[in-house]
Amino acid sequence: MHDFKLTEAQKALAASYCGAPHVYATLDPRRTALVVIDMQNYFMAPGEQCEVPMARKIVPNVNRLARAVRERGGHVVWVQTAATPESRQSWSVLHDTMMSTARRDERWLSVDPKGKGFPLWPELEALPEDGRIVKYRFSAFIQGASDIEPYLRERGLDMLLIAGTATNVCCESSARDAMMLNFKVAMVSDALATYSEEAHAASLLTFYGIFGDVLTIDEAIAGMGKAEAQRRRA
Repeated sequence: MHDFKLTEAQKALAASYCGAPHVYATLDPRRTALVVIDMQNYFMAPGEQCEVPMARKIVPNVNRLARAVRERGGHVVWVQTAATPESRQSWSVLHDTMMSTARRDERWLSVDPKGKGFPLWPELEALPEDGRIVKYRFSAFIQGASDIEPYLRERGLDMLLIAGTATNVCCESSARDAMMLNFKVAMVSDALATYSEEAHAASLLTFYGIFGDVLTIDEAIAGMGKAEAQRRRA
């Protein structure tokens, strides 16, 4: 996994405007969703054009966090990128301007819902009771990208833990937009992966304290435990 750790100076700066180093140090698991983004073959299989090699290394971490969230009464949601004829047209800037013809065509074939890049990576412990969301933009939360917002609202889930790949693209985009839609959001540093250490760190540091929180898996699990202890005492 990426070697990322918040420094004491970074925590102190966040505390100066959030009031604490971690604004989401306590998490009510019954209102928490683990949102796992793009852990699918297109981003994980060797040789795929958007392969993130580090994403394969965080699979045990993602599985561990998913188990912990479920065990405490939270919900796990797996988000997958897809391309359809409608999304190709409505997002033509990406497909016709930002990509070469060869790269565009390969993306269309791979992340078509019937394509080889669409299925979740087989080593992930995705269960039948987990949520499944398909998105058609980098961000799952931007208008027209998916139905994840009503899906979460209907279940009373307003605390989001963001995991998956790539940290600085689809994960950060989704996390920022979720915060703008009034969700509480924490990116889980050791359950995220991207193409370089520098990009991973820059993404998390930008998000931290401005848009939400950055937690480790252990901190997220401890936070859910704090909420459970407070509920028992009450």
